[in-house]
Amino acid sequence: MRKSSLVVAFVCFVASVLAVTPAEAQGKKVYISVDMEGISGVNGDDQTGPGGAEYGRARKLMAEDANAAIRGAFEGGATDVLVNDSHGGQRNLLPEDLDPRARLISHSFKRYGMMEGLDETFDAIIFVGYHAKADAPRGVFAHTGSGVVRDLQINGTSVGEGGMNAALAQWYGVPVVAVTGDDTAVEEVTRSVPGIRGAAVKRAINTRAVELRPLADARRDIQAAAREGVQGARKVARERLGAYQVRMQFRSFIIPEVASAFSDITVVAPDTVQFSRASMAEAYRLIRVLYRYISTD
Repeated sequence: MRKSSLVVAFVCFVASVLAVTPAEAQGKKVYISVDMEGISGVNGDDQTGPGGAEYGRARKLMAEDANAAIRGAFEGGATDVLVNDSHGGQRNLLPEDLDPRARLISHSFKRYGMMEGLDETFDAIIFVGYHAKADAPRGVFAHTGSGVVRDLQINGTSVGEGGMNAALAQWYGVPVVAVTGDDTAVEEVTRSVPGIRGAAVKRAINTRAVELRPLADARRDIQAAAREGVQGARKVARERLGAYQVRMQFRSFIIPEVASAFSDITVVAPDTVQFSRASMAEAYRLIRVLYRYISTD
């Protein structure tokens, strides 16, 4: 009787091993989008662009926050990590500064900007260094897109870059599991993505002044949020709505005038356009064209 019990136990064990799906056996594929304004230690205009005196220093800070997220992702079960440089010209992260286990997408000429390279094969998404949306009364470097947008609404909800990117993630059925940035940005994204883990690396006093946390503490929290987020990541059903309604208010009257040349874009006010697209992916591409590639000079 005892021998038969052992045989049954062994058969059950073998069956459980064989029941592991290929995805589980291979580990998780993780996507990390990295902006700069919400990076640990970043607090001035001279840090956020190539012409700034402290830009080189900020690039290092950006890489270290990204590396903390990469470490956490691998600790959480990732076996493949793709990092997308998502700030400005999107050539801020130097490959030699990045954890060598991660792949890197660089340069701003992308169809999907901050979410370039994402598809339904990923298991989890992490936002690193994010900031609050345009015209937020508190939030370091609060803006949306290139700064020309006053307000962006998707299906009636006002969103910033985090909300817009989360909407594209839902389209692909990939969960956003962690976000890092100042406390305002973290609060904003967690409202768009319930259950997401947040790591507030600094406290916004207003749109410029900030209380910085010790770098080691901030990166420890980033790593923990990434690890726990990836560990708990579960694929979600792809959200495919019948249509995606977009309303964009700009800080210029020129952009809406130029935008009216596009099919099915309606100018609803001198500074505001509205359009509808069948997919979030299509809507995302057009949003990016309108805020990045129309010159007001």
